[in-house]
Amino acid sequence: MKNKHKNIPIFIPHMGCPNMCVFCNQRSISGKTCFCKEAVREEIDTALDTIHPLSEVEIAYFGGSFTGIDRDLMIYLLDIAEEFIRRPDDGRAKIVGIRMSTRPDYINDEILDILGNYTVSAIELGLQSMDDSVLLASKRGHTAEKAEEACRLIKARGYYLVGQMMIGLPESSIEKEIYTAKKIADMGCDGARIYPTVVFYDTELADMTGRGEYTPLELDDAVKRSAAALREFQLRGVDCIRIGLCASDNLSDESCVLGGANHSAMGELVIGELYFTEMCEQIRDMSDGESKKIAEFEIPKGHTSKALGQRGRNRERIKELFGIEKITVTESEREAIRLISLS
Repeated sequence: MKNKHKNIPIFIPHMGCPNMCVFCNQRSISGKTCFCKEAVREEIDTALDTIHPLSEVEIAYFGGSFTGIDRDLMIYLLDIAEEFIRRPDDGRAKIVGIRMSTRPDYINDEILDILGNYTVSAIELGLQSMDDSVLLASKRGHTAEKAEEACRLIKARGYYLVGQMMIGLPESSIEKEIYTAKKIADMGCDGARIYPTVVFYDTELADMTGRGEYTPLELDDAVKRSAAALREFQLRGVDCIRIGLCASDNLSDESCVLGGANHSAMGELVIGELYFTEMCEQIRDMSDGESKKIAEFEIPKGHTSKALGQRGRNRERIKELFGIEKITVTESEREAIRLISLS
């Protein structure tokens, strides 16, 4: 039996981007301030030595807009990845493909023709929002229509497509974020990432915050809005592979982060919020209007802590909201939570 999928991330900070979005400081996000192409081969080799040999691995070019970097450099990096994919079996994990992140305006038939010469397995698009007013306020430099075109071209070539979206951008709202999640699904994305906005120093968003033109999201608001987007993905069968930025020393460093929804367990908080919403809805549906003392839930195996929330937060919220004295849970093989009884 194979282990879970693994990525070997190679960060190319801000390379290939035609402009600076108001939220972007890739040096803070990736922890890198420069890029040395000669070190990539050794970086992959070193990472392989730490991965279980039965894993299936992708080399993932993240950080900048990979298909927008200097063409010779892009081909150089693709060639290196392909060398590892085609290497003889040496007892280490098998590299099965190349993953990359890029922008919608750096996808066209010519670029996709080049990628077609390599074992590219997944393309991740930084869509961020499908609302033009949000894209304009965030200085993304492309429209929602351009994002739709890029998704169409990628899916026509048969690639696994991931749509990345952000929560809490300037001019955004929960309604616009739910719309974005729906559009990501409608455009054929196989996977998604949800990134609540973090305000980094040395960004225009930090300046906007200082001038009072932008208010960073509070954690609770970011969790609720992210949960609303996640629910849309779940309803439409889109696999959400990440919620929140990856943890790094830079993200926990107060000298890098001015504000916003930066939490090391963002994904767990969002999933917990989703469970809370579902549990509340089921209680309301089963309730006959009279006060109840005990609610018994059946929870997917291994999800008890997520359903009850960090430190039992969801359990206490439900007790307070409905006046219930006791909440019991049992695990099952079912994929969804279910209220068994309310008495």
